[in-house]
Amino acid sequence: MKILLAEDQAMIRGALVALLTLAQHELAYAGHFEIIAVEDGEQAINALKTQHVDLLLTDIEMPHKTGLDLSQWLQSNSKNTKVIILTTFGRAGYIKRALEYGVNGFLLKDAPSDDLIKAIKQVMAGKRVIDAELAFTAIGEVDPLNDKERHALRLASEGKSTIDIAKILFIAEGTVRNYLSEAISKLNAGNRIDAARIAKQKGWL
Repeated sequence: MKILLAEDQAMIRGALVALLTLAQHELAYAGHFEIIAVEDGEQAINALKTQHVDLLLTDIEMPHKTGLDLSQWLQSNSKNTKVIILTTFGRAGYIKRALEYGVNGFLLKDAPSDDLIKAIKQVMAGKRVIDAELAFTAIGEVDPLNDKERHALRLASEGKSTIDIAKILFIAEGTVRNYLSEAISKLNAGNRIDAARIAKQKGWL
């Protein structure tokens, strides 16, 4: 069994590696067990492109690409890798998008460590593990942003200028301004910073 752990906080990453290593006798399949630990979404994508991974255990908020970006990439590329998201935030927008991207498990980081090991075993057995209360909060929650608006707004929230965003997304500056204007309007925000704040609070960013 090969687990890819994507977590940008070194202390949490180390603790999770230690936990999984201690539990490997419960998790190993066919006698093989390996953990690959990376610190951001870009490193995780590179690992997923070049190696077979049985389980992706990922945070949501990471540099370069989020855990939801990784889940969407796996879904788009028809990979068989199972995905469990571990996050501090149970925001409705996060949960809803995770479900849409086919995530197999969604757990909060303050859950007992035994819950994580149990969830991994259930997910690898073909089950979906998402706390019922968390799943309920996502019902009826409508994310007004499309992916293009979301990407532009996320980059703007990181302090990128319109020119920078245009270069990163390979689009015209006018198109960037249109995306940001639409996002601001949809969120009833005063400006791009306010729009990003609202979207982040909802888990839409």
